[in-house]
Amino acid sequence: MAAAAKLLTSAGLLLAFGSLCLLAMAICTDYWYETDARRHRERCKSYASNRNDPGYISISNRNLPLRMPPETGAEGLTREKRHLVAPLAAMESHCSRRFNSTVSGLWRKCYRDGFDLETDELIYRGVIQRCTPVTYHYTSSVLPRNLPVNITKTIRQDEWHALHLRRMTAGFVGMAVSIILFGWIIGVLGCCQQHDLMQYVAGLLFLMGGTCCIISLCTCVAGINFELSRYPQYLYGLPEDISHGYGWSMFCAWGGLGLTLLAGFLCTLAPSLSSPSTHTTVHKPRHENGTV
Repeated sequence: MAAAAKLLTSAGLLLAFGSLCLLAMAICTDYWYETDARRHRERCKSYASNRNDPGYISISNRNLPLRMPPETGAEGLTREKRHLVAPLAAMESHCSRRFNSTVSGLWRKCYRDGFDLETDELIYRGVIQRCTPVTYHYTSSVLPRNLPVNITKTIRQDEWHALHLRRMTAGFVGMAVSIILFGWIIGVLGCCQQHDLMQYVAGLLFLMGGTCCIISLCTCVAGINFELSRYPQYLYGLPEDISHGYGWSMFCAWGGLGLTLLAGFLCTLAPSLSSPSTHTTVHKPRHENGTV
């Protein structure tokens, strides 16, 4: 039984070390969330080159297109043309914003290399930077200009909410790594000294670190969904033809969470399998007939 307990403790410490490596890799990399806007940009380019709606004049150079005033007849637009107004307006609204293929992590948001030749050229010439830091303090410079007061107020409140979610994500993942590292040190010392209580405490610390990691990952997912659903949608939403999802850094964090919980289970189970220590029992003499 003692060999089984030692084997479980060693396996738990090995899993905890692996979870530390995965969490450290996730924290230090920038592939938590990825977007791919190549299809959207190709669609906007084909839309701009193939427009044939009334009043649109196509120009050979790359200047902005001109619009002629629409003809106002008695009959107005036909039924088929009315059905084309909403999709064309939606496409024009999405194509008016510049979407880039990006990757983002806890500390930086970067343009993806090789996904957009124009952006890569600007980065090569030093006009823009490849990566920009993620802010964890409130600043009014991120607010759009020339908007109504009620929309500006809503954006400011949502910015505070998104900032709190980012802070919780970074704070709890840092706490998780610190607690797991401290538990791993306690577990190694307990394994060397064959102290069951220290091994049990190490398992509890692993479970506590896993709880902090769960909170961090849940707030990260909530923060991403909140950013995508912010109002107004024409400023913060993504078109349907932009593919987006979680990157391998996020999966490393989830893998570290699973290893941490499994390590906590093994380390808390190991002391119950160790053989109880044998204690010598001293029998006291019985008193008979009042004599000692």
